[in-house]
Amino acid sequence: MSWELFNVLGISAFAISGAIIATEEKYDLFGAYVLGLVTAFGGGVIRNALIGLPTDALWKQELMIYVALIAITLVLFCPSPWFQYWKKWLNFFDAIGLAAFSIQGALYATDKGLPLVAVIFAAVMTGIGGGLIRDVLAGRKPLVLQKEIYALWSVIIGVVVGLHWVSGNVQLLVLCGLIVALRMVSTIYGWHLPGRIVHRKMS
Repeated sequence: MSWELFNVLGISAFAISGAIIATEEKYDLFGAYVLGLVTAFGGGVIRNALIGLPTDALWKQELMIYVALIAITLVLFCPSPWFQYWKKWLNFFDAIGLAAFSIQGALYATDKGLPLVAVIFAAVMTGIGGGLIRDVLAGRKPLVLQKEIYALWSVIIGVVVGLHWVSGNVQLLVLCGLIVALRMVSTIYGWHLPGRIVHRKMS
């Protein structure tokens, strides 16, 4: 139940963010659907390859593919004023996708009995994979490679879930909401990780 819940949240949010960016980059309809689908499912495919799950499991998620297609269609065919409103919430949809998919990836890894480092890695790659592919295909600098705090939230989720500090749908939903809130606060206030730590003095 937890997997499906966060699967729907993550797929919907990332499909919407992919469609919004595709529209901003003036993709045609086909390109927009491709970018939206890649954003929605890219992280899951990467996770499956890394933790030993079959990568063709994607094609067994027929319902989830329809969910993504509906989400993309809502963005592409909504009236222009609505699209401008959705566009303002791009970071919010991205934050939902990041949190939901990170939790889902961590749950998959813990269910397989993998060690903590693998749980963290699964959380990170599931959470950032789709967005990373989306940004690369759209010709944008990936968020995860910038100073902006992004993948760190996935790491935190991996630690919390991997150490079994939360259990059950309610606690996982609270964790998801907390990470979404922290991600939005970090975006609003410009929190960022340091770049180069040691700087050579200019002669």
